[in-house]
Amino acid sequence: MPVSNYPEFTFFSRFVADIQAGRKTITIRDESEADWQPGQRLALFTNPEHQPFGTIEVISVKAVAFDELDDEHARQENMTLPELKEVIRAIYPDLPQLYVIEFQLVEA
Repeated sequence: MPVSNYPEFTFFSRFVADIQAGRKTITIRDESEADWQPGQRLALFTNPEHQPFGTIEVISVKAVAFDELDDEHARQENMTLPELKEVIRAIYPDLPQLYVIEFQLVEA
């Protein structure tokens, strides 16, 4: 796959199949990864392997508190709500301000 000139955005390898199949349409990140704009395209890479696997277009970026996460967020992450909260706690144990980045895959 050709490497694009788009900014890089990473996902753990375990999420690649769900993203490519359109089952995962959001990601929840902290402020350090929330400065994207609707319409912006991002080149996807696996973490930690740094293998390219597609391009997404950002639809929206919205702040969300951990306690506001709901079943719809979980569905968009292709997880149950308890699974989603467990993953968030593992990645962000201090539970900082979180951001929901909604995206669509434009190239797999």
